[in-house]
Amino acid sequence: MLEVIQKQIQSATMELLELAKVSKGAILIVGCSSSEVTGHKIGSHSSMEVAKALFDGMYPILQQHEIYLAAQCCEHLNRAIIIEKEVARRERLEQVHVVPQPKAGGSFATIVYQSLSCPVVVEEIKADCGMDIGNTLIGMHLKKVAVPVRLSICKIGEASLTCARTRLKFIGGERACYDIERTF
Repeated sequence: MLEVIQKQIQSATMELLELAKVSKGAILIVGCSSSEVTGHKIGSHSSMEVAKALFDGMYPILQQHEIYLAAQCCEHLNRAIIIEKEVARRERLEQVHVVPQPKAGGSFATIVYQSLSCPVVVEEIKADCGMDIGNTLIGMHLKKVAVPVRLSICKIGEASLTCARTRLKFIGGERACYDIERTF
């Protein structure tokens, strides 16, 4: 089962990066319910093994493309974000003091916190694209304007997969001109 999940997340990650057309240095927000991945109700069967398989499947791809991972914690930590310290500094994000745990933050956020080189926790972020694995509600952490991205894979394990990219806002009305190629 873990090998299948790892292959699914690898495929989904590669496809999202291709379709979202994000550039080097972009931030990918991931909300993940390991419980949903194993077919259980969100928050009821947290699995560090599943979370590790997901992380191991996606993180090398993100590193290869120089995309930063942001992991959304569960509602018990108010959906705080785990991110590399350099990104928090670059984005001028205020850090908060907490260490995620499987039942207070979630297994995926815990694995990310344990795996990043210099993890910090922030309350919010405005990511360039995102993956919501198991209906964890990542929308609050995406830049405006979020656009759904349909992948060929719509589930990771038993969890539904919803992805998004963001684009620049169109402003100016009917007289304005837009360079669509520069909106990513």
